[in-house]
Amino acid sequence: MVLMSQTSSSHIRTEILQCKNGTYALYSRSNNINASRTSTVAFPRDPSKTTQSMHVDAISAKSKRGSHVIVAASPPTEDAMVATEPLTKEDLVAYLASGCKPKENWRIGTEHEKFGFDLKTLRPMTYEQIAHLLNAISERFDWEKVMEGDNIIGLKQGKQSISLEPGGQFELSGAPLETLHQTCAEVNSHLYQVKAVAEEMGDGRYEIMRNYMPKVGSLGLDMMFRTCTVQVNLDFSSEADMIRKFRAGLALQPIATALFANSPFTEGKPNGYLSMRRFEQYVEYALDVPMYFVYRNKKYVDCSGLSFRDFLAGKLAPLPGDYPTLNDWENHLTTIFPEVRLKRYLEMRGADGGPWRRLCALPAFWVGILYDDISLQNVLDMTADWTQAEREMLRNKVPVTGLKTPFRDGLLKHVAEEVLTFAKDGLDRRGYKETGFLNEVAEVVRTGLTPAEKLLDLYHGKWGQNVDPVFEELLY
Repeated sequence: MVLMSQTSSSHIRTEILQCKNGTYALYSRSNNINASRTSTVAFPRDPSKTTQSMHVDAISAKSKRGSHVIVAASPPTEDAMVATEPLTKEDLVAYLASGCKPKENWRIGTEHEKFGFDLKTLRPMTYEQIAHLLNAISERFDWEKVMEGDNIIGLKQGKQSISLEPGGQFELSGAPLETLHQTCAEVNSHLYQVKAVAEEMGDGRYEIMRNYMPKVGSLGLDMMFRTCTVQVNLDFSSEADMIRKFRAGLALQPIATALFANSPFTEGKPNGYLSMRRFEQYVEYALDVPMYFVYRNKKYVDCSGLSFRDFLAGKLAPLPGDYPTLNDWENHLTTIFPEVRLKRYLEMRGADGGPWRRLCALPAFWVGILYDDISLQNVLDMTADWTQAEREMLRNKVPVTGLKTPFRDGLLKHVAEEVLTFAKDGLDRRGYKETGFLNEVAEVVRTGLTPAEKLLDLYHGKWGQNVDPVFEELLY
């Protein structure tokens, strides 16, 4: 069996959701942010003007927006008790604000996906094989099983969870940890456990993989088998702190995309690609993002295209007179896909996954910048005069040209060098000796070659334009 992790930084990005009955669909979007779900939330430059974070996916209910079919993935939050009084917009704002924590309580939460495949045929694992793997991990390493009827769909252990995504992705949602050393140890432990069990399946027929681009398939259901991600979830101390981190995160996403770009193939061939307001204003934005579903009595109610604002007023057509709970709000927030997502913490999204060193490097990159006041301010100062046109240009061109993207009087590589220095200095000031976790991305910045470009060099050279060796090349 093989596991991989990467959100496609190619032109088509996909947010995968899973169907309970074994059929799958996906929501795909381009790097362009014109679509409502991927629109950037713009915060004001003065974050001092203030007003006052659960991995939730879904199973089995379909919802449609335009020509896209959405099927929800791992179980959403359980039904809450019926509220005695309807929620107000202030309650929704307060939910986000409740994530504020003093700096000494800030933690690092890493999520990453890997794919399973049959090493002999290079085909994805079947659900039966995946269920065998999950059951064996549970029994051997004392994880609690998460069931959906008679089907195992995930595992829990303390504050960690393993969820099953469509197409065989295993997602580890890590515990909130204090240091990057703890985060990387968690990654290593997880990979060891999965590899130990996988190697015993089918007389060693399966292996663990850190990246997977299937050889065959169409852009429909098979696309889900090409997307995995690594992301880090980080805390904020106040609304003003959230705004600063949100703005810095959005500005630097193109650089993160380039540093971790690792998805240059589609259907066995190069695809031509390498991969802000206050709480109240974010609530206003989210209220008008079309809904997908409401989870009631362990069933999904199709609410595709409808407004959470109407739900708040008890005017949701499929559930007339019903009012949302905070669980409904949590579920809705999880179906919005900006590059930086606000819950009761900030999700730094948009990076392809890769080998374990890059799984550790992604949180190191963002922690060094966002958890250090000096580095954060340096980033905000550096990006303060970037125009909207320049930001849009970076978002559109970086997935194609990576660090070689022209920017002002130089290349994006030169900006990345400065940003990497900020991240390293920020980690130094934390005092945990964590700078070594940046070595993997430091090499990318030094050479200007993204991981995707290295794979393409192999494809056009040593591999003789055959993508199959990528499976062997990227085994853990």
